[in-house]
Amino acid sequence: MFKWLDKLPWEVLIIGSLTLGLAPFSPPHLWEKLLMLSQGVLSRPIDIFDLFLHGTFPVLLLMKTLRRIWP
Repeated sequence: MFKWLDKLPWEVLIIGSLTLGLAPFSPPHLWEKLLMLSQGVLSRPIDIFDLFLHGTFPVLLLMKTLRRIWP
């Protein structure tokens, strides 16, 4: 089911997580969106898209790492 995840190179996921996941770097945008989500104020479509955009690479990296640890 996750064969496509195995084909993604580690380098791409790590670089993507460091750039998109942390950009802009002060403070990390993803962190702000997660705080908004936890406070229940993440309601505008652009904010939801932004959370998806900045969170995709870190989530994929986490999934690949977990798949590697627990095959």
